[in-house]
Amino acid sequence: MSMETITPESPEAQSANLIAKNIEALRKLFPELITEGPEGVSVNVDVLKQLVGDRTVTDCDEKYGLNWFGKRRARQLALTPSTGTLRPCPEESENWDTTQNLFIEGDNLEVLKLLQKSYAGKVKLIYIDPPYNTGKDFVYKDDYRDNIKNYKKLTGQVDEEGSPLTTNTEASGRFHTDWLNMMYPRLKLARNLLQEDGLVFISIDDVEAARLRLLLDDIFGDDNFIAVLIWKKSYGGGAKAKHVVGLHEYIIVYARDKEKVGFIELPHDPAVIKYYKYKDEKFEQRGPYRTQPLATTSMDDRPNLRFPILWEGVEIWPEKQWQWSRDRVEKALAENELVITKRSGKWVVDYKQYLKDKDGKERGAKPFSLLEGPYTQIGTKEIRDLEMGNSGFTFPKPLNLIMTFLNYGKPDDTILDFFAGSGTTGHAVMAQNAKDGGNRRYILAQLPEPLDPEKKEQKTAAEFCDKLGKPRTIAELTKERLRRAARKIKEEHPDWNGDTGFRVFKLDSSNIKAWNPHPEEDVETQLEAFVDHIEEGRTEADLLYELLLKLGLDLCVPIEQREIAGKTVYAIGGGVLMACLAGTITTDEVEALGQGIVEWHKALAPAGDTTCVFRDSAFENDVAKTTLAAILEQAGIPNVRSL
Repeated sequence: MSMETITPESPEAQSANLIAKNIEALRKLFPELITEGPEGVSVNVDVLKQLVGDRTVTDCDEKYGLNWFGKRRARQLALTPSTGTLRPCPEESENWDTTQNLFIEGDNLEVLKLLQKSYAGKVKLIYIDPPYNTGKDFVYKDDYRDNIKNYKKLTGQVDEEGSPLTTNTEASGRFHTDWLNMMYPRLKLARNLLQEDGLVFISIDDVEAARLRLLLDDIFGDDNFIAVLIWKKSYGGGAKAKHVVGLHEYIIVYARDKEKVGFIELPHDPAVIKYYKYKDEKFEQRGPYRTQPLATTSMDDRPNLRFPILWEGVEIWPEKQWQWSRDRVEKALAENELVITKRSGKWVVDYKQYLKDKDGKERGAKPFSLLEGPYTQIGTKEIRDLEMGNSGFTFPKPLNLIMTFLNYGKPDDTILDFFAGSGTTGHAVMAQNAKDGGNRRYILAQLPEPLDPEKKEQKTAAEFCDKLGKPRTIAELTKERLRRAARKIKEEHPDWNGDTGFRVFKLDSSNIKAWNPHPEEDVETQLEAFVDHIEEGRTEADLLYELLLKLGLDLCVPIEQREIAGKTVYAIGGGVLMACLAGTITTDEVEALGQGIVEWHKALAPAGDTTCVFRDSAFENDVAKTTLAAILEQAGIPNVRSL
């Protein structure tokens, strides 16, 4: 019996290989496209041209679309797997054992890569408020060769001199390329995480709105465009404006697959519900109703909508035409859904608009493309109400704005924001759940941008972090806002017992060492150092959660643990994955350990094949390893791996 070892080159040791997935998708559609050669599997472009016609396959420069310097590299960057991992931080989390929410501290490009296996097709709604490229935004140039190393330099986790976070000057901003190169791979990866009926909402202003539309057309397809929402964000001001006072921003909305989205309705505003004040015999099923005119003053000439309604021996004609067809009107008359009254000596026909549909579901309202508030001043006040002082966040988005977007989905959706900033999205998810009893969960990602106390707008924020005893970073402010928001929501909704916690994970290099020979050292010395190919200082929890990521399991999946033969053994997802990541396993311990795992596995009775994972360097010798593999395989657990 043998135990397969997971190495840095194994699929389990890398994030999702998107190139391989794309090739496999092409293979299923057109097997003849795929060829194998000295350099591996490739796509035969000549065959592709034959399949779709020569003129539809082109690599010429003169074609419609958005192009810029670096686009090819940005596309490749999105397809390059991450070699990083997410390390659990229970001590910085809230309600670690029960929460389904995630806060991930790290470069969002690498975070999105690492989430590909576990969350592909599981996110209903993405909202992001990315840098607007105004000349005051942080610019973070991704490193194609080693983005994890670059990330550690930028965040001061290594001593080497790294590329600092700088502001994108107005001069370079005019070229737009840095911004496009930053946004493209992130949006490309984010699309993979959306459900088929998923939606993405992106806040932006005039500087990059036009290019963002074209960028989204490129990634999502222009046929999946939903709307550009125009948000009036301010009710005045503009004393410093040189030309026109800017009172609005945009929220651009696209779908993963527009055909799967269906109708979008938002809950009625309470101010509108008060107009539903009449009752009839259908009240128990359909609730109260309000009346709306059946006649229309539309300029369309629709002769089929112009006909008389017979009432009390009188023919009632519309001045222009009715909104409904003759058949629909006759049906409404028969079902007592018209209200006909005489006003000022003239017959008037209204129809009943019930609050609920025929299935008893409360009627919704179509969203409008114009949003009058809530204003940015409210967003600033909402943070001050949490007693965070001047947090350093300039005009954070108001809660009600994000809560409106949450209503485009369902109460049990997963919401993603990978430019978390002040944490408004996480706060909004909790607030909306408390409001309607929903069970939404959030996934937030935020770069730990350092706060500079020398800058006026960041000085008090840095001092606030000092008071908390936390590092001076944006990510620390975000986490603190989530904690305070949770307490405030509980105070305002004492009967609500929803999820107000979050699990914190931090981006880091993989727990599994990559074989990286150094010419200046002899091979024997290097091999001895690589006997245990787990990075120093990594815990069992670190290894366990990297396994979840690599095997495509949710980072909040239920995990049980028990002591067997003096070792901690974990059962994940009801026993679909079992792991013992102890540092030593002797020959004398193997029998008791193996039998204990077998008995626990039987009691769990998982639905599906179980994978069992151990630490390769833990085994005293090969006999211990093969004996344990044999015990498990004989008991019906053939998938035994080692790290």
